[in-house]
Amino acid sequence: MLANESPPPGPPQKLDIDSRDILARTTLAPTALVRHVLFAWKELEANYGARLDPRAAKRTQAEAAKLAEDIAAQLRQDPSKLDGLIRLHSEDPGSLASDQPYEVTDDNRYVPEFKNLSLRLALGEVGIVTTRFGYHVIVRVAPPPPDPLESADILARPEGTGPVDVQHILIGWDGLDATLDAIAKQRTKAEADALATELLAKVRAGDDMTALMKQYSDDPASRDTGKVITIADENPSIGFASFKILALRLAINEAGLVKTILGWHIIKRVPPPPPDPLESVAIMNRTTVAERVKVKHILVGWKEVHADDPRGKTRTRKQLDVLVKATLKKLSKKGASFEASMKELSEDPGSAATGEPYDVTPDARLVKPFLNMSLRLRLDEIGVVKTVFGIHIIKRVE
Repeated sequence: MLANESPPPGPPQKLDIDSRDILARTTLAPTALVRHVLFAWKELEANYGARLDPRAAKRTQAEAAKLAEDIAAQLRQDPSKLDGLIRLHSEDPGSLASDQPYEVTDDNRYVPEFKNLSLRLALGEVGIVTTRFGYHVIVRVAPPPPDPLESADILARPEGTGPVDVQHILIGWDGLDATLDAIAKQRTKAEADALATELLAKVRAGDDMTALMKQYSDDPASRDTGKVITIADENPSIGFASFKILALRLAINEAGLVKTILGWHIIKRVPPPPPDPLESVAIMNRTTVAERVKVKHILVGWKEVHADDPRGKTRTRKQLDVLVKATLKKLSKKGASFEASMKELSEDPGSAATGEPYDVTPDARLVKPFLNMSLRLRLDEIGVVKTVFGIHIIKRVE
């Protein structure tokens, strides 16, 4: 080798470093608490909406892969390094802002690859998975001991039958999620404990829940409106298992207290609202007419209740009522094509474009009102039902 000759390059870094052995497992945990170290690279900038970490902006994918494998090896050798490695290296602002683990379930908001690995990890195990945000080095951690203030007696009950309707007051404190209200960031954990205890007593004594939400809650999505949230096992809009666990165990008009990574939640179960005026009440009051059916549906939403479709997000309730009634009238005419209306109107990305039916059985993983309506329809009958996604016009086709 000549003196000025560069040494030969080493082997290229492998880019597919996912923990394939763990991902191949078929047994999933219903819930997993995980923490992670995230490494991105410069080509992912578009996925971050101008929030890519400056370190990642200078990094290649190969460099990110090497970092992820190095950190995973360190954690397997010494799990006690987790806190320090997250603070030093992770490029996920959510995990940097809080030392709380992420609570992962099959139906919550995390990207699918992240969930797939998290729910297959054994306690204390380390794995790597790639998402559109980069390489995640994930560790499944043990749940913290229950907080003495939590409603342990309610949480210990068997799960009730959903869906249930609840209101909640969120009380945060400094050191939790970075998106918390500014007032919450000025509150200590001890102050939050005292306030949550006081508010739970007020709710149980019969004080107006909506007024208390407006005065105290740190949840901007519900505090000013007294919004009622519908909770079911399938509900994707609630990302915290402990919130759902408590909600599904409360009796009507009962209140309890539970903690998530956002803080304390004082949750009160409220009576279900009357049926939506558009719903086919007579059909819903039947007993089931079949144990296995195929149905097609048209989903339409409005500003307050919608799927991820711009039409539903901007539609008023009055416009929705007009649309649903006009659609039902159109479908009642001889020779009307349900599939054509699906393609034109439905905001369900899973079936609108293809016109494919859903197979419905009592144990199908579908939102309960949709499932219940489907199993009560007679062949070729059309019914209307409301769910957390909007209004469904459902036709039984088999």
